[in-house]
Amino acid sequence: MEAAGAPSFSFAAYLRLLGENRDFRLLWSAQVVSELGDWLYAVAVYSLLLQLTGKAESVGIAVVLQLLPQVLVAPTAGVLNDRLNRRALMIAADLARLFIVLGMMLVTTADMVWLVWILLFTETVMWALFEPGRTALIPNIVASRDKLLVANALSSSTWAINLALGSGLGGLVLWKFGRTSVFVINAVSFGISALLLAAMRVRETHAENLPPFRLRCLFDFKPIWDGIQYVRGHAGRLSTLLVKAGMGLTGAHWVLLPVFGERVFPIEGSGALSMSLLFSARGVGAFIGSFASGYWAKNEERRMRAGITFAFLVTAAAYAALGFAPTLWVACVYVAIGHAGSSMAWVFSTTLLHKMTDDEFRGRVFSADFAGLFLTMSAVSFAAGELVDLGADVRLLAVCSGAMGLIPAVFWRMAQRKAGPSGA
Repeated sequence: MEAAGAPSFSFAAYLRLLGENRDFRLLWSAQVVSELGDWLYAVAVYSLLLQLTGKAESVGIAVVLQLLPQVLVAPTAGVLNDRLNRRALMIAADLARLFIVLGMMLVTTADMVWLVWILLFTETVMWALFEPGRTALIPNIVASRDKLLVANALSSSTWAINLALGSGLGGLVLWKFGRTSVFVINAVSFGISALLLAAMRVRETHAENLPPFRLRCLFDFKPIWDGIQYVRGHAGRLSTLLVKAGMGLTGAHWVLLPVFGERVFPIEGSGALSMSLLFSARGVGAFIGSFASGYWAKNEERRMRAGITFAFLVTAAAYAALGFAPTLWVACVYVAIGHAGSSMAWVFSTTLLHKMTDDEFRGRVFSADFAGLFLTMSAVSFAAGELVDLGADVRLLAVCSGAMGLIPAVFWRMAQRKAGPSGA
């Protein structure tokens, strides 16, 4: 069904949503501060690993540890977010991450790299508890279904701006003040995020009719099976749930971009600034894609589904072109175009899932949604790191990454033809 009276998509629409909705404003502000800190931190961690180990494999392992644990804990995280107060779970995850990030200051030599792996793993587990809850809360906070696309586009745009600013500032802060400053800033950002979440007043009703949660509930697999059956019972929901998994097939950029920065386009012998610029280009492109998504779709589900096909094709073409980039600035343009496409796919798939998922299942559905993305992204990132260390040309790997982006485009298109005009 296509929504009538669709809202206009502009900066004014974003500002109106933020001005009128206190809880969404607090949730959005928490996103701003924590994600800015995260992107400062990511550049510092990747740079640290490349300097201490000298191997692209270490970045590949880091990416896997930032992604794969989410897949492993997704069933439990989804059940917890559907049984407990989602906001309280998010606050607990923020406070845990504050101390986890500070632990990175202990890593100063190559023989301490093992601690990085432990800290990255535990931080990812906390993210796996946090992010499905944040996504699941949005429909409760944004009462009007017509404003869901605006809210998701704003969230994605914010992620993009944070990526662009955080990655750019991360290289500068790292270069000027050192890694300790970066880690402290990220830790403080989690503390501020927890305070903002604590100030929210949203009423959560998803678990009101369920019995009290007990520790033994963690070992009850029935809610997980119920979630699987819920997704399987609706072809449109299942295919939409797999969109982010398809996006993950081009996820080798997590490894390729640091290597492009460090080895292909270093600035004055250092890869920190060029790496920051490439990650910032991701953010710029993702912002353009997020903002353009509203203009493209006009809140029409038919256009969202068509937009996902287009987004896959744009991402595939841009990453293939990255392999031929002659300069850092041209590479940044290709990266920006690629992430404009992936950002559109993210906004459209998230909005469609919001509209077709009942509140009591949202925690499980969005945990599975992110798990699919991170499973495929972990696999291709690890493979990319191994191939680089075996001598594979990073430019050729970028072309192959783009080619892999055609696979989800074909399968999504086939699913839409089978589903028909309604997408059901």
